Amino acid sequence: MDNLTHSLVGALIGQTGLKKKTGLAMPALIIGANLPDVDAACFFWLEGTEHLGFRRGITHGPPAMVLLPLILAGLLWGFDRWQTSRGKRPEGRLPVHFGWLYGLALLGCLTHPALDWMNVYGIRLLEPFSSQWFYGDVLFIIDVWLWALMGLGLWWSLRREKRGDDWRKAARVVLAGVLAYIGVQSYITWSEENWEPYDMIEADVIIASPPPIASPLRDIVQWNEDGWAAIGSDVIGNMLLSECDLDAARAESSQIDAFLFWSRTPVLDRQADGSIFLRDARFYDPRTQDRFSIEIPAEFCAEPEG
Repeated sequence: MDNLTHSLVGALIGQTGLKKKTGLAMPALIIGANLPDVDAACFFWLEGTEHLGFRRGITHGPPAMVLLPLILAGLLWGFDRWQTSRGKRPEGRLPVHFGWLYGLALLGCLTHPALDWMNVYGIRLLEPFSSQWFYGDVLFIIDVWLWALMGLGLWWSLRREKRGDDWRKAARVVLAGVLAYIGVQSYITWSEENWEPYDMIEADVIIASPPPIASPLRDIVQWNEDGWAAIGSDVIGNMLLSECDLDAARAESSQIDAFLFWSRTPVLDRQADGSIFLRDARFYDPRTQDRFSIEIPAEFCAEPEG
């Protein structure tokens, strides 16, 4: 999910009352909720499609869930001591308890892979012990309705706190609403992916992909292991995967290897000029084809018949 969503979740958890457990609790929760995305730094050393195979991996797995909160708690604890030594520690800050800092940073971090699992991009929850991708297909990566619900809920809780009302209950009600919304979206995805009359192709994989705005709807993606795919009533891809030696291609190119490692529903497109592109049916959109596609050298593919 996007970082605004992660931040709002961390802030709302703090507003349930946990922010009163220790000084710097809110930074621990909000930063912790975003911390696994430190893997975005890979854009500084990886090129092309290589980031697709790196993101949502090592920094989202079990060891990271233990170590990242520990580092964050240590930095916040050290920051508090540094401010104290310089006489700049805010008077209203609660005493800092390292155990609570770690616990809240851990809680924030754990919400991150839970949310990332919910979209079609996927996440490697068990890295480095396993590189298997997991997919929830429940939420679009940016869900404006979650933004609205959590943003207004956070404002409501903070406003009640300022007035001296029960701000904790307000945040808990909003988080319960968030869970209910996710539950409804999960049911929609489950019912769509298990609906029988999908017959555009003989599908091995059916994905009910949530669209950006109309969250109750789903874009149905069908795919089979031969490389045929359909989005709704449109069949996409015009080559069998077996028409290219993809094993040889990925051994030759780290870019192709990274793309195939990440891809859930790969398809091949031969263009009118003879060029061949490997795409993923989940993100089959001309507007994003440069980001979610890679050209396969013709030497690895069979010549077209006729």
